[in-house]
Amino acid sequence: MKTLIKIILVAMPLLLGSCSLFKKTAKAPVAQPGEVTADTTLLGKVNKKDTQNEYVVSKVKFSLEKGVQEITLTGNLRMKHDDVIQLQLMAFGMVEAARMEFTPDYVLLIDRINKQFLKATYAEVDFLRNQGINFYTLQALFRATFFMPGKNHPSASDMKSFTTELSGSECVVSYEQNHMLYTWLTDVATNQIKMANIVFRSLTAGNTQLSWDYQDYAILNKVAFPSRHYVTVTSQDISVNLTMNLSYLKNKSGWETRTKVSDKYRQVSVDDMLRRFLALG
Repeated sequence: MKTLIKIILVAMPLLLGSCSLFKKTAKAPVAQPGEVTADTTLLGKVNKKDTQNEYVVSKVKFSLEKGVQEITLTGNLRMKHDDVIQLQLMAFGMVEAARMEFTPDYVLLIDRINKQFLKATYAEVDFLRNQGINFYTLQALFRATFFMPGKNHPSASDMKSFTTELSGSECVVSYEQNHMLYTWLTDVATNQIKMANIVFRSLTAGNTQLSWDYQDYAILNKVAFPSRHYVTVTSQDISVNLTMNLSYLKNKSGWETRTKVSDKYRQVSVDDMLRRFLALG
């Protein structure tokens, strides 16, 4: 059980931090920069819905695959807009085995099984810093909205840099910056993002890719919110698949938005976590 918990602990920060990815069985259409003027009205409609749910709380069922390893766990997701994302992973459905907390200032991972934790700024985590990933990027991925590297919230002016291309009832939205390509597939009728894709292209290390698919939108506070998330991370060295099924979605406040770490827990480094992860292959 401890080994499986370790897989979750180290795979999740890689999943959430390596937003330098993009993979799908059938290659998603990508509009070339400058090919079509950005439809800022469409982009604005998608992002406007996000602010109507300050709090999001739900039960979560996690299914994770890494190589031959496969595990299913339950947990809880709690989010406060522009403030925090908390993920609890439960062992045997009742004992908290791990907690992940993302705020605008830091990333916190707590391993309750082994009484250790990792706390770091986004600048201290190489694969986050190098790719311009911050809290607001992760928030946008969880909430199915558009984002722009280095920006808390892309403005209407920022969105003019995006490219939009209509294809029937869908719209492909893309944005390219340096070695990064960001692509979204959006349903025009519902203003819902169906898929977010990111790829980091490196001549020396190859491509690192992420695909984040959204399905089964549920109504939360009169706003559609994705209840099923499929996340795939691939690079030359690793392939991880994660499914998150959300249930009992609620707007609920009154919970602690910051986690206090016990003095009995030992702090570990980012390198320690990554070494442990690679050793599990």
